[in-house]
Amino acid sequence: MKIEEVAGLDWSKAEGLLPAVVQHAGSGAVLMVGYMNREALRETLSGGRVVFFSRSRNRLWMKGESSGHHLHVVSVSRDCDADTLLVLADPQGPVCHLGTPTCFADQPPTDAQRLAFLTDLERVIARRIAEKPEGSYTARLFAEGRNRLAQKIGEEGVEVALAAVAEDDAKLLGECADLLYHLLLMLKSRNLSLDQVVNELWSRHRQRD
Repeated sequence: MKIEEVAGLDWSKAEGLLPAVVQHAGSGAVLMVGYMNREALRETLSGGRVVFFSRSRNRLWMKGESSGHHLHVVSVSRDCDADTLLVLADPQGPVCHLGTPTCFADQPPTDAQRLAFLTDLERVIARRIAEKPEGSYTARLFAEGRNRLAQKIGEEGVEVALAAVAEDDAKLLGECADLLYHLLLMLKSRNLSLDQVVNELWSRHRQRD
């Protein structure tokens, strides 16, 4: 949504407020629900962080203004009646004031949420590389260079193959997890991401259809 589209929304139904459903841009988890007036929506669109209108405080408030756990905006869209907003966001820390990742802590994790953990793991890898904490396997292996990473991937690939023919399911799953981790580390060493790998697979699929 663009700022110039704000005026075209239906602001008449709830005294100038629209419900805004905030969804995790990666996992699809519903994070919270708030309300926006015109000014809050404009601030959200222009500033890149989610801003609501607080009905109890009767003012604008940026999510995370006290805790630092902001919601970085990925996109904002309207529903078919132009009276509800859907905000895709990247949360910087727990969303709920109770310290849980979402305000709907009882919702079971979806397949998308489980897969989105890989995006979180990419961030952890990047943080380990940047901060170089003492004893970090990730930081040490990354520092050893791309040739060492390539060697590790070869070793892990062999271990997956051996587990596939000679080990039980638990062992195979563990070896696959090790391989995937090292693949993420190699991608990071080339400034590439898992998302780009998925896009490549998606492109191949579309070409065959």
